[in-house]
Amino acid sequence: MKKSLALAIDLGGTSIRGALIQPDGTVLEHCYTDTPKSDNPHVIIGEVNRLAQGLLEKEDIGLIAGIGASVPGPVDPRKGVIYRPPNLPGWTEVPIKKIWEEEFGLPVRVGNDANFAALGEQRFGAGRGVDDLIYITVSTGIGGGIIVGGHLLEGATGMAGEVGHMTIMPDGPPCNCGNRGCLEALASGLAIARMAQERLSRDRSSAISCMINSLEEVTAETVAKAASKGDSLALEIMKEAAGNLGIGVANLVQIFNPQLVIIGGGVSKAGKMLLGPVQEAVRERTMPSLREGLKIVTSALGDDACLMGAAASVWKRHRGAD
Repeated sequence: MKKSLALAIDLGGTSIRGALIQPDGTVLEHCYTDTPKSDNPHVIIGEVNRLAQGLLEKEDIGLIAGIGASVPGPVDPRKGVIYRPPNLPGWTEVPIKKIWEEEFGLPVRVGNDANFAALGEQRFGAGRGVDDLIYITVSTGIGGGIIVGGHLLEGATGMAGEVGHMTIMPDGPPCNCGNRGCLEALASGLAIARMAQERLSRDRSSAISCMINSLEEVTAETVAKAASKGDSLALEIMKEAAGNLGIGVANLVQIFNPQLVIIGGGVSKAGKMLLGPVQEAVRERTMPSLREGLKIVTSALGDDACLMGAAASVWKRHRGAD
């Protein structure tokens, strides 16, 4: 019997999603649940188990090649251990691969969500057929996945691709990682919200003020909406954040010489408002030979990139490609 399906799981701080996916990318079943608000890993793992079991009951177990689980980093994909993810409090060196293999009796591949999103885009999305690409997710934080010669770059300890924590401004604002001036601290959704809060505290004349009740309610989405309506302060903030992101992308282009850069995550929905300054920064800061033929695009898979990449990791492993 041919093992033709992958069970994909996307575990996040606010939601858990699962799907049964065929090798051609067809999603047979899909389900969703909220992530329990608990600092006990076993409570959340139990919810994932229930979701996964519900999917497995819909198909012959003999058709399942394995489980691919997209999880928040930091994670060691070889050991299958999650280390203290910021959005999953209480998770300290949780051996998630071992737990799920014992629970389901199937091989499990665990990976950082951004890395798996890169795999998903390469196999099914904007990067289809491209062997050298960089995926960057810009949402609450910033993460990334790097594919070189058709293979995901994992690094010595499996944690390569933390592009959000490269230093862009040595004396810049503090980052949650403990460093200062990280790309994440200068271009993420949280960074955009922080910049807006700081500037609105000095001048409330922006249209952003009409969209909120208090400064604490400012989000990157609020700023992007105001910018789309022509608000000068919002446009200034989006241009600054996108320019910072462009510096990070330029650095990555100089180092890895990709054919394609894909930008995903919630902030990428700003479209040209984000891509324009990024493309301009890359033109200004990279050697002509490195940017020749380079394309910078937004994600084709959106929120499904992690799920599709989790499934792709199962088939790569099942076929012995890793």
